[in-house]
Amino acid sequence: MNNATRGTSGPGEGTRAVRAGLPEPVKHEPTLPGPVFAAHFHLPGDPTGPYTYGRDVNPTWTLLERAISELEAPGRDDVEALVFASGMAAISAVLFSQLRAGDAVVLPDDGYQALPLARAQLEAYGIEVRTAPTGGDAQLEVLDGAKLLWIETPSNPGLDVCDVRRLADAAHAQGALVAVDNTLATPLGQRPLELGADFAVASGTKQLTGHGDVLLGYVTGHDAEAMAAVRRWRKVVGAIPGPMEAWLAHRSIATLQLRVERQNATALRLAEALRERPEVTGLRYPGLPGDPSHKIASQQMRRYGCVVSFTLPSRERADRFLDALRLVDDATSFGGVRSTAERRGRWGGDAVAEGFVRFSVGAEDPEDLIADVLRALDVTAG
Repeated sequence: MNNATRGTSGPGEGTRAVRAGLPEPVKHEPTLPGPVFAAHFHLPGDPTGPYTYGRDVNPTWTLLERAISELEAPGRDDVEALVFASGMAAISAVLFSQLRAGDAVVLPDDGYQALPLARAQLEAYGIEVRTAPTGGDAQLEVLDGAKLLWIETPSNPGLDVCDVRRLADAAHAQGALVAVDNTLATPLGQRPLELGADFAVASGTKQLTGHGDVLLGYVTGHDAEAMAAVRRWRKVVGAIPGPMEAWLAHRSIATLQLRVERQNATALRLAEALRERPEVTGLRYPGLPGDPSHKIASQQMRRYGCVVSFTLPSRERADRFLDALRLVDDATSFGGVRSTAERRGRWGGDAVAEGFVRFSVGAEDPEDLIADVLRALDVTAG
């Protein structure tokens, strides 16, 4: 993994995160203006200018979108970001703005749990949906003639990784667009647009904002026509974030590099500790040298994420383990400053064993967190 936080030019990642999207300083004004709560704006005469109606544009969104663009594609002026009310709103905006009846789309069959819901709606609209696993670049096998390739890497919750550039090159060679769900990696873990993707999509609910108090999604892209269609979809369905959520997200991005550094480092230490436990099987973390995804992850990712997955011998053992944890909340989602874990099989939508645990590492002291995990494994043994 390339741990460098500073490129050949421009500020380092911590500096960029702290200052991303800030307006030019104005005397007596706050450095980050507060949320703008407005359904409409003064608009005499012809409807010109940047702000017209609250469903279309908002100054608080503008600053947040600028910040996200600066993180996903630093140094580029041709990349646009659009924020949405949730990650699924962002995913849906790309899928339904780019596809028409008769088109084919390739989705991962091991991706986010709500993708099957999107698949059912796509098929209802006459769109052919093909699926293949993330690992081994298997989506290449079903790519022929597709209009859009949807990649999720690392995959959630299995943490498989695919070669984004290889897949993007193959898709573009036959005229297909490429979207990458970058939720688990964050822009500080990988930059899909630099790897050849047309869209980088993510749930800002997770590590990007990191406090478990905001629902948000975003789409970034560099093709003006394709992004105009995404923007039009947002307008049609009204899938817009509230100004308070957008402001909270922007505020939270300032600490992204600090949080990611701590969480990623602790996740690796936790994975190393779990590797020594005989009751733990199927341990996955792309940062582990022995992980099946480590080789390709180390080539395209700068950080490996805050999620570790593993399987305990039974559903009962997993439930007892989760109940015994003291520093970890039994909750869904991931990426927050407080560690969370859950038995994913309880939702019924992922092809995982009953004892499969998705563990999201927070910002606690690593010694405290790992001690809590090992103690919970000890007290629930037998």
